[in-house]
Amino acid sequence: MLEWIAAIIVVVILGFVVLGYNSLVQQKNRVKNAWSQIDVQLKKRADLVPNLVETVKGYAKHEKTTFEMVTKARTAYLDAGTVAEKAKATNLLTGALKSLFAVAEAYPELKANKNFEMLQEELDGIESKIAYARQFYNDSVMNYSVTLESFPSNIIAGIFRFKAEKEYFEVEEAEKAVPKVSF
Repeated sequence: MLEWIAAIIVVVILGFVVLGYNSLVQQKNRVKNAWSQIDVQLKKRADLVPNLVETVKGYAKHEKTTFEMVTKARTAYLDAGTVAEKAKATNLLTGALKSLFAVAEAYPELKANKNFEMLQEELDGIESKIAYARQFYNDSVMNYSVTLESFPSNIIAGIFRFKAEKEYFEVEEAEKAVPKVSF
């Protein structure tokens, strides 16, 4: 009888370890997938930038500094490797695109251009997808981190050397500032 109880306890513990391990693997892979989704959208945005710059260049030839800033920001994004580097480069690209659209505001004929309008709409759609993907990624990182730190899954995570190396995708302080609106 005692052997049966011991066998049941061993089976329960093994079942618990297997389920815990599989849960950690699933969450770790969900974080990787979520980052890949952000990366895909950021790449789409980076690929759209040259078309946008060329369209604006045709109307605003003397805005060389703005075009160089956008090009440098795009290159910084393409060269970035880690989540932190990509986040920094993305924030830089976002600022550069804001400058580009500010230039476009000064040219009514550019704003009326169908190609520019189409590119701007496509960029708006990509920005929405990026925002959603960032939220999903951060939620995935949070769930993974909570699981790693929670008892009893933290024991399994320690045994199998799971690490909370995932960084949140955060907005820089300058992006958090409330914009000034004046009439």
